[in-house]
Formats: sequence, C-alpha cells, structure tokens
Amino acid sequence: MALLALAFSAPAFADIISGTVTGGTAQTAGGTFVLLSTPLANPFGPPDSVGNDNFQSPNLYAFDEQQNVTLAAPLATNVGENPIPAGTIVSSYYIFFDPGPSEQVIGTVTFDSAVLAIITDTTNLANSDFLSNPALNYLNPSQRGLEAGDSVTISGPQQILFDTIASSPGDYVRVITAASQGSGTTQTPEPGTFALLLIGLLGLSAVLLKRN
Repeated sequence: MALLALAFSAPAFADIISGTVTGGTAQTAGGTFVLLSTPLANPFGPPDSVGNDNFQSPNLYAFDEQQNVTLAAPLATNVGENPIPAGTIVSSYYIFFDPGPSEQVIGTVTFDSAVLAIITDTTNLANSDFLSNPALNYLNPSQRGLEAGDSVTISGPQQILFDTIASSPGDYVRVITAASQGSGTTQTPEPGTFALLLIGLLGLSAVLLKRN
C-alpha cells in the first residue's frame, strides 16, 4: 500500500512549452532558443554554472528553477504582479542571453501556465534566489539584470517577449509562473496503467503473506 500511495502521489510541475528567436543580430548570427537541463557542460566556464560569460553564444537560453513553491512572504518583482502575495504557489524559470560580442536578441518563451511576473533587476534577483536551481552555481550575481533600453515583457497570458542588447556578462531574468500540472515533466497514468499497477501490487502482497 505504501508503494501504491507513492505511485499515486507523483509531484506536478510547470513546463516551458516552446521558445523562438525572432529577430535582432542574434537571429542573423544563427541564434535559436535552447532549453537547458542539468548537468550543464559550459563551453567557456566551470561546469554547472551560469552568469559570467560562460556561454558566449547568440542563443536565447532557459532552464527550470524551483517548481510549485508556496511563497512564505510577498515576492517583489519588476514586471507584472508586484508583489506576488505570500501563500501563492509559483514555479520559477531563468531566461538569459549571453553573447560574445554585443548582440541584440528578440525572442519569445511560452509556458504551460500563466506568467505572473518577471524579475529583472539585481536586487530583486538576489532576493528571489531562494527559487534558484540548487544544482547550479549563479556566478557574478552583482552583474545580473537588465540595463536601460532592455525590455522583457509579458506578451501573452503564458508568454514573455525578450528584447535586449547584451555583451558581457549577458542579460539574465527570472520568470515566475503559476503552478500547473505540467505537460512534459509529470504525466498522469491512464486508468489501465493504474489497474495494472494495482494488480501487480496485490500479487506482490499475496506472495509476501504466503511467505509469512
């Protein structure tokens, strides 16, 4: 029964559905959207790190941070809902552009749940680092965020528009979404799967009882 309870209680996560680079010199240079996962094999820096010229690419990158977290206190943001109230269940994502020479990128990222807010300045990024990915090192935190003229906005209920010019050490933002069931991280088994699982567990129980 413990195994059955475990099988029925798989965690739910939000998801990044898609992303695309639609303009800017980054598109001309061949930049695309890249969804990262850990471990990170950085081409220009220590492994499992982000934030200090360690990608040097025209690509627009994103990765998952903490998922389905209940906020213990209001969360200050820069775009969208501000603050997000305590008690809200949120999921967090890090989106960044880390080119070599100065480049402009225009692109979108779409999520499977509503975008609540975007964090774009150094102070609010530091104060929200409790949502960071524990498997990664966030380098050069004092240089994170956007500069004058950069823009990351909520362009649809579940989408952001990234339009920035960056060189060193790149542009980094945190996107906060509502929690969701997730389309690719956790799947709910169909009824037939549950039935097979139950039969298997009952069979295992019968064998164990017979041995005793």
